[in-house]
Amino acid sequence: MTPTKNTLNLTPRLLAIGRAAGRRTEAGGVRFVALLLAALVLALGLGSLITVHAVYTGKEERRTARTPVASAGAAQRAADATLWLVGADWLEGERRFSVVYISPHRGDAPLPPGLDRWPAPGQAVLSPALLKAGAGEGIDRRYGPLAGIIGEQGLEEPSEWLAYVRPRDGLSPDRFTDVVTGFGPGAGQVLAGLEPGSSRLDDKPEWMFQAAVIGMLVLPALALLVVAARIGAHTRDRRTSLVAALGGRPLDRALITTGEAGSPAALGAAAGAAVIAASLLYDIRIPYTGYILSSSHLRHYGWTAVLAPLAAFLIVLTAVVLADLTPRRGTSGTRPHSTSRSRWLPRLAALCPIAVILAVRGPDLFPPDSVTRTLTSWVGVAATVLTLPAAIGFITAKAGNLLARQGRTRGLPGTLVAGRRASTHPGGTARLVTGVSIALIVLMQAIAWQGLFGAQANEAQKTLNRVGRGIVTVGARGSVSPTAMADFLNRAQATEPVLLTTPGFDKSKYMTLYADCAALADLHLPCPPREARVDTLTADPRLRELIRWTPHVNPDLVIRRTDTPKLAELAAPAGGTTLALLRPDGNALSVPALKQLSYEVFPRGAAVRTPGENELIAAIPNRDQGRWSALLGILGIAILTMTAGLSAMAEFLRQGRALTSLSVLTGGLRVFRTSAAWTVLAPLALAGTAGTAVAAALAAPVIVSGKSYITGGLLLSTTGVVLLVSILLWLWASHIAIRQTQSWRPSGD
Repeated sequence: MTPTKNTLNLTPRLLAIGRAAGRRTEAGGVRFVALLLAALVLALGLGSLITVHAVYTGKEERRTARTPVASAGAAQRAADATLWLVGADWLEGERRFSVVYISPHRGDAPLPPGLDRWPAPGQAVLSPALLKAGAGEGIDRRYGPLAGIIGEQGLEEPSEWLAYVRPRDGLSPDRFTDVVTGFGPGAGQVLAGLEPGSSRLDDKPEWMFQAAVIGMLVLPALALLVVAARIGAHTRDRRTSLVAALGGRPLDRALITTGEAGSPAALGAAAGAAVIAASLLYDIRIPYTGYILSSSHLRHYGWTAVLAPLAAFLIVLTAVVLADLTPRRGTSGTRPHSTSRSRWLPRLAALCPIAVILAVRGPDLFPPDSVTRTLTSWVGVAATVLTLPAAIGFITAKAGNLLARQGRTRGLPGTLVAGRRASTHPGGTARLVTGVSIALIVLMQAIAWQGLFGAQANEAQKTLNRVGRGIVTVGARGSVSPTAMADFLNRAQATEPVLLTTPGFDKSKYMTLYADCAALADLHLPCPPREARVDTLTADPRLRELIRWTPHVNPDLVIRRTDTPKLAELAAPAGGTTLALLRPDGNALSVPALKQLSYEVFPRGAAVRTPGENELIAAIPNRDQGRWSALLGILGIAILTMTAGLSAMAEFLRQGRALTSLSVLTGGLRVFRTSAAWTVLAPLALAGTAGTAVAAALAAPVIVSGKSYITGGLLLSTTGVVLLVSILLWLWASHIAIRQTQSWRPSGD
């Protein structure tokens, strides 16, 4: 039916009625903030989903564009070509990055994207992020003089670490070096596996990141929206009944609701749009992770990203209107509500300690590799998720009884009222803290499982803790001459070289340690005129760790005295040997200085690392992804805490009018602060502290055999976020309740 003129004239009035009604209800300000936050978080959540897809797509496009290709057949021999060899390096405590050795081979040799000219022989070109991150290790001098920086088009993203190095003596075509005639799939046959960068292997699939954003941002935002839609429902129900009695149609009620919710939803969506617009214009560094979000990736999805705040605005309005138009049961009638729903609370609370013990100690009853061990842990975690909220509600109720007795004994009316309210509604408290406690457990489990496959990294870290950098191994890349190896050993200041060979080398069936008398003395070993067997169990800790991380079958060790030239001759061939350096004084060696020296002496440098460091480096991508889980998890916990706190605030303010007359009887306003503390602050604070402690305990069986990314800082952060939000909401609830009391006038109460 076509709207009449009267209907069109009535629309602005109904919207204005909704705006006025939203300001005048007792929880109007709380609902305004809740709707604003719901729209903001939902806009950011939807925008994050678009951003994740844009980043993964943009990185893949850049990666494809710089993938080396080769022409086929006779065309390859006639084409311009570049010699190409991909290597790797790393900064201390960070993940590997690609070091690509390039050299012109034939004709007008093509350059990879991001380079506008050939560096001179012995020079290097680095990405801006690598240049900044490696400043403390002298990365600008490690591979030779710096010839420039890699342009944006040659990088997957602004935070990528990458280096192109042109060796002093060039490269020669061999089985390790490839001949490249172009870059990108349109230039020829793709040389699979030769593209620089390791993100394709290190990064988790896109769907996993999307799932994390949905679970830790979008779903908490929807929970906040549901709570925001129901705040102040008691007053709106009476208004809806009045409008219906006056002949109002569903459309009229929808317009009033839109007028009430439109402003906060629009403000929240506008704030989300501002954040998205900033990410479209500028590269943004994401806190804690150190990741730089590339605006160029997101611009390709600019229009889609702009629609995210609009979609959030429409979702909020639709949810609020449907919530107000949907009939609700139990809004009328004089029959008292049953309290039977709280009878299960003590039983579930009693089961909580049993569930925690089952999750923490139950797996110890089964073998380490048993499926039953894992199932026992999962059953215990699931049982804790179900019973922990009940335990918190039960504890709060018991504390309320104690508080009420203290208030009655000492004549404190505020304490008495707060205690009685806390003890009367334990089920409400349990429902209040459910989301926060579950989120804490899920977050700790997710982070713990990321370190489960880092058992080797955990052992490598123990090695590093025991011997530090008192011994390092040196593995020259490619073939080097004995003269170059001797030059390197002679120029490595204040170090002593040793060489460990595995059985089969030099026709020996034992591991053999070659060193001169000075190095053997540093390791507290004898210097025999001929070979001698030694007990590795009583050897120097540095030697024990070197042997531990050298693949071997027979643990017996033979030592042979030799001089530096002979040792260099043995170490020059690749394979079967492990060259190590140590300091006579036992102090740490400078790994960056040794790496730089290796590039000065060897054509392609050397891998300088501590024993077991390979395993540490392999676990770093999991550590970095754990930071994303921690960041998203803390945001989700903050949102859920805000959701629970706003719900508790609304309930407190709805019942707060019944307490206004007590200000006359008690002669003060302390009753409101105390009651708000036990309604809002206490349950959330208990959920944050106890929930974090229980969640960390539940994660213990998972991290016992792997590398733990659950740090003290993470535990303090989760607890601190919950406490901070709960304190702020408590202060706000107290302020609103006191303001309502000050405007109260007796009217037959």
